Amino acid sequence: MADLIEADRDPFDAIVDAPFDSALSERYLVYALSTITARSLPDLRDGLKPVHRRLLWAMRQLKLDPTNAFKKSARVVGDVIGKYHPHGDASVYDAMVRLAQDFALRYPLVEGQGNFGNIDGDNAAAYRYTEARLTRTAMLLMAGLEDGTVDFIPTYNGEEEEPEIFPGLFPNLLANGASGIAVGMATSIPSHNVAEVLDAALELIDNPQADHARLMELFHGPDFATGGLVVDSAAAISAAYETGRGAFRVRGRFHAAEAEREEDRAAGIERLGGGQWQLVISEIPYQVQKGRLIEQIAQAIADKKLPILEDVRDESDETLRIVLVPRSRNVDPDLLKESLYKLTDLETRYSLNMNVLDVQPGVGRTPMVMGLREVLLHWIASQIDILQRRSRHRLDQIARRLELVEGYIAAFLNLDRVIEIIRTEDEPKAVMMAEFSLTDRQAEAILNMRLRSLRKLEEMELRQEQADLLKEQDELNRLLDSPAGQRTRLKRDLARVREEYGPETPLGRRRTTVAEAAPTAVFSMDAMIEKEPVTVILSQKGWVRGARGHVDLASEWKFKEGDGPAFALHAQTTDKLLIAADNGRFYTLGADKLPGARGFGEPLRTMLDIEAEAQVVAVLVHRADGQLLLAADTGKGFAAQMGELLAETRKGRQVVNLKPGSRLTVVRQIAPEHDHVAVVGDNRKLVVFHLEEVPVLARGQGVQLQRYRDGGLADAISFTLAGGLSWAMGGESGRTRTEADMWQWKVARGAAGRLPPQGFPRNNRFG
Repeated sequence: MADLIEADRDPFDAIVDAPFDSALSERYLVYALSTITARSLPDLRDGLKPVHRRLLWAMRQLKLDPTNAFKKSARVVGDVIGKYHPHGDASVYDAMVRLAQDFALRYPLVEGQGNFGNIDGDNAAAYRYTEARLTRTAMLLMAGLEDGTVDFIPTYNGEEEEPEIFPGLFPNLLANGASGIAVGMATSIPSHNVAEVLDAALELIDNPQADHARLMELFHGPDFATGGLVVDSAAAISAAYETGRGAFRVRGRFHAAEAEREEDRAAGIERLGGGQWQLVISEIPYQVQKGRLIEQIAQAIADKKLPILEDVRDESDETLRIVLVPRSRNVDPDLLKESLYKLTDLETRYSLNMNVLDVQPGVGRTPMVMGLREVLLHWIASQIDILQRRSRHRLDQIARRLELVEGYIAAFLNLDRVIEIIRTEDEPKAVMMAEFSLTDRQAEAILNMRLRSLRKLEEMELRQEQADLLKEQDELNRLLDSPAGQRTRLKRDLARVREEYGPETPLGRRRTTVAEAAPTAVFSMDAMIEKEPVTVILSQKGWVRGARGHVDLASEWKFKEGDGPAFALHAQTTDKLLIAADNGRFYTLGADKLPGARGFGEPLRTMLDIEAEAQVVAVLVHRADGQLLLAADTGKGFAAQMGELLAETRKGRQVVNLKPGSRLTVVRQIAPEHDHVAVVGDNRKLVVFHLEEVPVLARGQGVQLQRYRDGGLADAISFTLAGGLSWAMGGESGRTRTEADMWQWKVARGAAGRLPPQGFPRNNRFG
C-alpha cells in the first residue's frame, strides 16, 4: 500500500523554493571542501592523496608484494574503482602510472612491467597490457597497518574498509613531494633526499628547540628524480623553506662521461680533434619532457635565435644523452649554455608551496601552509602517536595471550581431571570454570584444543612464554609512561630506515646538486650575432635594406620608380639602429634583421609599427654612451641619452612630446668635445649658446632654444666654439666653410638671434 501511495505522489511536491545564490553557495562550498580535503591536497602524515592511498591499499589486498608475481594493471584499476574510488578508470590508471615512473617519483611506490611511459613524454600502454606490483618503499610506507596503528573507515558504499592513512616510517610527503590544484588553493612540494629529511627529523627529536638555520645545515633542498642542478643561493633556499613558499631555479646538467680531462667531463665538453668539440646534456630539469626540449632547441636554431649552434642530436639509450654541435670551434661554451638556459626549458622554475592537510583535534583535517620545521614537527608528532597506538595494541594482544596461557597452565597441572570432566560432563565448560576458576575465554580455548595439541602443554614452555610476555608488557608500559623513551624508540626506528636509504646506497644517493650558479654577465641575444660590416640604405618611400660590407655611401643604388635615396650609413650587424620619426617616436631595429641588398629591400613599416602619416627624419647607429640633440619646428628642444632611447617593441618609444601641428625636425649626435649649440630659424636668424643650457631629458617637450615672430626652427647643431662653426657649401664639391669667430652670435638660450655670417646656405641648413 505504501508503495502505491509513493508511486502516486507528485515529484514536484519535493521541490523546495530557495534563493539561487544561497543554494549555489551551499553546494559549491560542499564541492570545494571535498576537493580540498578528499582529492587535491596530500595528508601531512603519509604524504598521499586518497587516490594514491587507495591504489596502494588495493594492491596490498591483492598481495602484490615485491616478492610476489606481477598482476595486470587492469585488475588493480578494477578493484580500486569498484571497491574504494568510484571515479574514472583513466584517472586512476594515470595516478598508478605516475607512482611507477622513476623519472616522475624520486622513490617509486609501484614497480611496473611493460610500457609505463618515458621521459620523452610518451604515454603508457593501456592497462590491459601492463603489469604491476608494490615496491619495497611502498611496503615500508604501509608497515604497521595490522598493528592497530591507524583507524579504518568505511568505503564509499560501506561494503569494505580502508585505512585513513598509512602508518609507515617512510617520510613520503617530503621524500616524493606532491602537487595539486584544489579550489582556491594549491600545493607544490618537490621531492627530497630521505637521508637528509631523516637527519633533520632526528635533530628535532633530540632538540625540539632547534631553529631553522640548524635544520638547513642538514637539509640541503630539493632532490629531483631527474637530477639536475638547483642554482639558487643558500639564503634564498633557506628563506623558501622557512615560510613554505618560494621557487627554485632548476637547470639541466652538462656532463661528458667519456671526456679525458676532469674539467671537460664536469663542463660536458667532448673533444673531437682538430679543435672541434661538442656539448653533452646528461640530465634535464624535473617535469621537462626530453622530446619537447629537443624540439625547442631545434626550433631556436631554425628561427636563428641560436646562430652559434649548428645541430642537436638525441643519442639517449638507458641514460640520457643530448648532443649539441656548435657552429664553430671558436664558440664560447659558457655563452652557448647561457643562451640555452635563456631560450629553452633547460632552465625552469619549480614552485614551493607546502600546503598540506594537518589533523587538528576537534577540527579534523585542515589545509595549512607550513615551513620545513613545522612539517617535521607535525610528522614526528604523528609518528609518536602511531608508536603509542602500536604499543597499546600490542599490550591488548599480550593481555589476551596471557589470559590464555594462564588457562593452559591450569589445564596442564590438572590435565587428567580436565579430560575426565570433558568425557563425563554434559556442560564441561561451566564445570571447568567453577572448579579451576577459569574465565570464559580460557575454558573455551581449552575445549577447542585438538588432542594432538595436548603434547604441547609442557609447563616449562608455558612458564617461559608467560615470563616473556610479562617482560614485554612491562617494557611497553614503561615506554608509554616515558616520552623520552618514545623519542629514543622512534630515533632507533628512523635510524634503521636511514640505513636503507643512506647516501651510499643506489636509491638514496643524492641526484640533484644544490649550488649557487656563478654570476654571469647579463644575457643578450646580441652576443650570439656574428659581427660583420653592413651598409644601411633607407629610401624616401621607406624601403630598407642592408648591403654586406661598408660600401661607399655615394654609390648609386637601384630604387623603385618614383623612389630615391634618403639615408645611408655604415654599421655592424651587432648594432641597433635608432629610427626617429617626425611625430617624436623613436624605433629600434637590429642591423642583423635587415633584408639583403640584392633587391629593393622591404618596407620599413612591415618591421616597425610606424604611423602612416609619420615620416622618418633620422637613422642612427645606437651608442649606449652617446647623446642626441632633439628639436621641434616650434623651437623647443632638449638633449637625450641614446642609452635611454631603445624601444623594446615594434610600437617604438615616445621621446619628444609635440603640440598638434608641430613635428620633430632635428636629430643630431652631440660629440663628447662639443660645448655649444647653434640654432637657425626659417627667418634666417642664428643664435649660439652654451650646451649646458640645454637640459638632458628622457622624454618631454624641452625648452625654448630660439624665439620667433614668424616661421619656426629650421636646423640646429652642436659644435666646439673654439673650433668655429662649419657648414656645407653645397654643390658637388662637398666643401665646407668654417666661421671661427662666433662671439657676435653668442647669446643666452631663447634669444631671437641675428643674420648668419656671409656665405651661410640659403636653405638654412648646416648640412
